[in-house]
Amino acid sequence: MKLVKLVALTLSLTLMMVGFAYAGKDLDAVKKKGFLQAGVNGGVFGFGMPDEKGVWRGLDVDTARAIAAAIFGDADKIKYTPLTAQQRFTALQSGEIDVLTRNATRTLTRETQLGLNFVTVNYYDGQGFMVPKKLGIKSAKELDGATVCVLPGTTTEQNAADYFRNNNMKMNPVVIESTSELAKTFFAGRCDVLTSDASQLAGTRAIAPNPKDYEILPEIISKEPLAPAVRQGDDNFRDVVDFSVMAMINAEELGITSKNVDQMLKSKDPVIKRFLGVIPGNGKALGLDERWAYNIIKQVGNYGEVFERNVGVNTTLGLKRGLNALWTHGGLMYSVPFK
Repeated sequence: MKLVKLVALTLSLTLMMVGFAYAGKDLDAVKKKGFLQAGVNGGVFGFGMPDEKGVWRGLDVDTARAIAAAIFGDADKIKYTPLTAQQRFTALQSGEIDVLTRNATRTLTRETQLGLNFVTVNYYDGQGFMVPKKLGIKSAKELDGATVCVLPGTTTEQNAADYFRNNNMKMNPVVIESTSELAKTFFAGRCDVLTSDASQLAGTRAIAPNPKDYEILPEIISKEPLAPAVRQGDDNFRDVVDFSVMAMINAEELGITSKNVDQMLKSKDPVIKRFLGVIPGNGKALGLDERWAYNIIKQVGNYGEVFERNVGVNTTLGLKRGLNALWTHGGLMYSVPFK
């Protein structure tokens, strides 16, 4: 009899633990208030910035919209908090925002010491240098003694210092917290060089008074895997954010777009049927509606659509997919199976 009671107690505790796994405090709080509060850059064209009508646009903005679509079935149930590099992690730690989708590099110390969890990378980048063409500089190895505009509290600042030191060059930093003010300082000629992620340099150049006056040097001096982040302590919410990013990648691999997703609901392929929720299970596992992935693709698009719309070759930035191509096309974008 005691053995039976022990087994029953163990089973009861196991079921309670399973229940707790799906009762994430952060996810529940987001659902309760009825919108997602996303921390974004606010000053990087193509990634996170309001347009002339005040509508937020960019690859990071669309990533946040995908998360909202997964949770609420509505990509517009979202509010944005523009944050500087120094503010971004504190805002997430304090609960001011629910998720950070702001060109943040995943690093060991950020994940282990700041109480954060990063998810799947939504843009693979690397740090570069931009200079006025009139200086005639063709390589970063020619920057000895240069005055360098850089954001504080970033991997960029440390990377630049390491690069100059390793190449026996002297750097004179000009440190300004705001991305937009830093760009203005560079365009005003107060520094010789602007250093940042190559994508951010392209975005900054796109809004320059005369974009053709500036050149991004060929050297890439670091690895910058940019990814959304959440607070530690709610694995369920982390899973929702993680799989929202991967849903866009997986959809591109499966050939599902915002234009054909309704037709794809009729597919006989069990992989597609599971992904779009025709065969149930994935939604329940995440604590979401079974059509959560369908809602992302229908309202936001697959990763290729998001990339091309915001930063691709036909935009002002004109960026090639490169490392951000699917793994089947020589890139690093890869999703785990949705089953």
